[in-house]
Amino acid sequence: MKQTITIACLLIGITCTGQLQLARIFSSHMVLQRDQPIHVWGQARPADTVTARLGHEEKKASADADGHWSVYFHPRKASGQPLHLSIGTATEHIDLVDLVIGDLWVCIGQSNMEWPMAKELHYHEARGEARRHLVRFYNPTYAGKNIYGSAFTDSVVQRLTPDRFYEGSWLVSDTGSIATMSAVAWYFGKTVAYKMKIPIGLIHLAIGGAPLETFIDAKALQSSSPFKAKVRGNWLDNESLPVWVRERGRQNTGRVTTIPVDENGPAHAYKPGFAYTAGIAPIIPMPIKGILCYQGESNAQEKERVAEYASLSSLLVAGYRRQWQQPKLPFYFVQLSSIDTIKYKGHWWPQFRNEQRKMLTVIPYSGMAVSSDSGARHDVHPTNKKIVGERLARWALRNTYGQSVTPSGPLPLQAVYRNGQVVISFHYGAGLQTADGQTLRGFSTNGVNDTPAKIQQQTVRISTPAKPAYVYYGWRSYTDANLVNVDLLPASTFRIKVN
Repeated sequence: MKQTITIACLLIGITCTGQLQLARIFSSHMVLQRDQPIHVWGQARPADTVTARLGHEEKKASADADGHWSVYFHPRKASGQPLHLSIGTATEHIDLVDLVIGDLWVCIGQSNMEWPMAKELHYHEARGEARRHLVRFYNPTYAGKNIYGSAFTDSVVQRLTPDRFYEGSWLVSDTGSIATMSAVAWYFGKTVAYKMKIPIGLIHLAIGGAPLETFIDAKALQSSSPFKAKVRGNWLDNESLPVWVRERGRQNTGRVTTIPVDENGPAHAYKPGFAYTAGIAPIIPMPIKGILCYQGESNAQEKERVAEYASLSSLLVAGYRRQWQQPKLPFYFVQLSSIDTIKYKGHWWPQFRNEQRKMLTVIPYSGMAVSSDSGARHDVHPTNKKIVGERLARWALRNTYGQSVTPSGPLPLQAVYRNGQVVISFHYGAGLQTADGQTLRGFSTNGVNDTPAKIQQQTVRISTPAKPAYVYYGWRSYTDANLVNVDLLPASTFRIKVN
């Protein structure tokens, strides 16, 4: 029975001690999702009566035979007025203060989502406006952070379990707390909170170097014919997973004998399904507003991984929407930036950015923030995260909050050949222009050589004596393509067929 209780508690994100506990996601200063029943759950001694009070509302629950208890408070409108949550039994008591009601956004991805404000290009400027009580974040540390090229220590190994992998609590945005917060997430939250005048909670679960597979439920991978091979055998030897990811995993775990192991190999942040089990599954009982994702660098280094990325992302989103029982759960993601191939294996990045663009058509209720214009030529970590977070916020403001803003730069609709010209039309193409006022750059009819192109009547036109099979834009790992719309938002990398 003890083992059964432990497993059940891990799945709902509670450390079992036999005493009164709240799920790990709960702490003072947190944001609770507005307009949805407010679910609070935890652990107590079996048969204990748990009394929960949120403001003036009181609920009671009896802990079951395994000690689990759960209550639901009535839905509430958004409010920045602080609330007090009190949880008690006959012998124990927990108090949380300064809770607010707003929208919760879960932030996943790898190092560019994790990139902290302290290293962001505009950090010193941002600190002057950091005191924003409407912006809150759950920004836990994770086991193995910043350990590269070496084996995990015993202290790290002890945290490679679902209940200990992420450790942290909620913080209010201020001049001190924002230093370690995801810069992309903070700029998103600040922008939306300022525009909508509601609290925004950011649950940040990104992991440096993490492949997309770790954020997907292993059961969903197993049930998917195209992807079930990803959870077959030891993940460190599984050729269906990114090569670099497995190399890093072997560096961290190869000589350590005390790491937890199952039929799919040792525990690690990069293992398929691991971040899902440790970070996503424990918060699924709590409603959220949407998902933000900045991920792809680790899945963009081999042709096979590039080709499957849109379908793999679809699997992730479908699973989240099913688990949260929110079929229209927004999914807003960042298209990879630009990087040269001299110091980094960015050879497949044009194809990868194009696959990400295709995700807009295969994943409903999604949006893509283009960042190719802010890439660093020799660094996989561009430091200008401000424009990335603000561009993600545009999608949310338009599609989630109903604001009249342009969410994206030009996205290609079609390319038609007529009268010796390829005519390319665009969605979000009002006011086509170049970002720098110079000649239009970035178009090609073979994916190798640039070809002259001009803007005319909200279209781009390429003169060519013969009909090409495709037209390309931004088709270089590091691109200086410069097409933007009236809002100065950049066009996406693309390859489309010419009709």
